[in-house]
Amino acid sequence: MPDPLGDFSYTWPYLAAVIVGYFIGSIPFGLVLTKLAGLGDVRKIGSGNIGATNVLRTGNKGLALATLLLDGGKGALVVLLAYTYLTQDYAVLAGGGAFLGHLFPVWLKFKGGKGVATFIGIMFAISWPAGLAVGITWLLVAFTLRYSSLSALISAALAPAYLYGLMVLSPIGNSYFGDVQRIEFAGVMAVLIFVRHYQNIGRLLKGTEPRIGKKKE
Repeated sequence: MPDPLGDFSYTWPYLAAVIVGYFIGSIPFGLVLTKLAGLGDVRKIGSGNIGATNVLRTGNKGLALATLLLDGGKGALVVLLAYTYLTQDYAVLAGGGAFLGHLFPVWLKFKGGKGVATFIGIMFAISWPAGLAVGITWLLVAFTLRYSSLSALISAALAPAYLYGLMVLSPIGNSYFGDVQRIEFAGVMAVLIFVRHYQNIGRLLKGTEPRIGKKKE
């Protein structure tokens, strides 16, 4: 990672990666798509969130799927571009910027989504086996228990463990699927997901959390 004590001529490319990632990540696809579809402001229904789960509460499954893919895609895009043309340091910083952009978009007064789709997209980009494991975990919990928030929390909590397992199982000198940097990055994103889900955690404990697909007046 870049030395934080380096001068600006050294650090500006890394700052640029974060900034570019942030602005791409801050595109609120859920809000944009529902407005274009004539469904109004998605922030005024259900949980008020701009993510795919709340878009699903409009009753439009196609828009919810599109939101899921675009929110995940923007995270994956910045990481893959940085991996392709630069280095892993840039990829992690750009991915982190995109994740923060989704959580705290400047266009919405820093009130964004909860980052789950973007997190999964980033996980696929930094290590596709770990991303696949995270995605499968989300689906298994969602289909069995029908709680989107619980699916997110469990899959986020397990993400660093999946990367650690891949690192341990990798041949000596080959950290293609997992290394300490990516484990730490996944851990930071997992913590932020838990912070953004603090209200959901409270409702889960009280038994009042709405299930997937349930419309809310």
